[in-house]
Amino acid sequence: MELTLLIEEFKKTYHKLPEKIFFCPGRVNLIGEHIDYNGGNVLPCAITMGTWLAVAKNTEKVIRFQSFNFQEQDSLHLQESYSKTGAQWFNYPLGVLNEFLKDNINLSGLDLFFYGNLPVGAGLSSSASIEVLMAYAISNLFGVNKDGKEIALLAKKVENEFIGVNCGIMDQFAVAMGKKENAILLNCDTLDYEYFPFHSEKYSLTIINTNKQRKLVDSKYNERFAECRNALALLQKKLSVSNLCEISPASFELTKLLIENEVVRRRAQHVISENQRVKDAVLALQMNDWEIFGKLMYASHQSLQVDYEVSGIELDTIIDFCKSFAGCIGARMTGAGFGGCAVALVAENRLDDFKTKLIKHYQTIIGYTPDVFLTSAEDGVKEIAF
Repeated sequence: MELTLLIEEFKKTYHKLPEKIFFCPGRVNLIGEHIDYNGGNVLPCAITMGTWLAVAKNTEKVIRFQSFNFQEQDSLHLQESYSKTGAQWFNYPLGVLNEFLKDNINLSGLDLFFYGNLPVGAGLSSSASIEVLMAYAISNLFGVNKDGKEIALLAKKVENEFIGVNCGIMDQFAVAMGKKENAILLNCDTLDYEYFPFHSEKYSLTIINTNKQRKLVDSKYNERFAECRNALALLQKKLSVSNLCEISPASFELTKLLIENEVVRRRAQHVISENQRVKDAVLALQMNDWEIFGKLMYASHQSLQVDYEVSGIELDTIIDFCKSFAGCIGARMTGAGFGGCAVALVAENRLDDFKTKLIKHYQTIIGYTPDVFLTSAEDGVKEIAF
């Protein structure tokens, strides 16, 4: 949607111009999957797609929610607190509003109009994008001046306590703190972070949406979470650690037989090896060695497929094609798995060929087509001039 069209929609809905427009991107995790809740390092970046918010204050002490993407709308009188209502999309900005009210921020009424181009449920963090966007907008409009880290933590709290999803910090942090042409190395245990250049003249960051609606993700997530806690408790009999990602691959080799259950052992194997792959990937970026980075992406997917078992035929079909395509140097699933998206590094001069052949290959095996997006590492949440 062009900015002019967003402004027109706002004008049509509220019979006035917006005061301000804000944008918050989605994110992909380049490497480091299912280790955020094990104290690991992750390497996400913000992307070109995301969510826009056109907003104006009103004097009626009413909060009005409208979206170009969803039919549901609401109009609520400003009150001291709110609670989640059903499964409507506006619970995400409402939860953020509620968090600011807890801090006794003196708010006025707001006319809000959201638009996003992130596919919902595809693992690109559309919910985190909305939460961080709303938090940034309120902070800006009412002079609260929260920094990016504070906004990320507030948005995570909303997701955990208001929405009721037990997510880690990575998604909110990546979209709040993104930096153009950089990936973020984030320690999910300490929240220490560092930027590393992520830009290549030869290779393009490509997102492939399986278009499979993810199901069973929550139950499988809770299952993996429990398996990791089980593995940690067994390894702590010999190792003085507080989370799995403190364990080196070498130490794990010496102690892994403490975990008698072979499935639980493989879960720990993925977590510990994936955390090491993140460290190796950062070294590859520092050396500007994209081929090594790509090989680590393939190794990450193999581990997620075999040891952690969170992939599926759709994602594996994409990765198998990528391995066979000479212009693709690396690919992996990104996000929770069981559908959602894959991310790949594709040679600039082979992009059209890659897209055409991948779509044909996927449709032949799966029966419907994927969506292929070209993206890049971008800045986090910001105000848009208009």
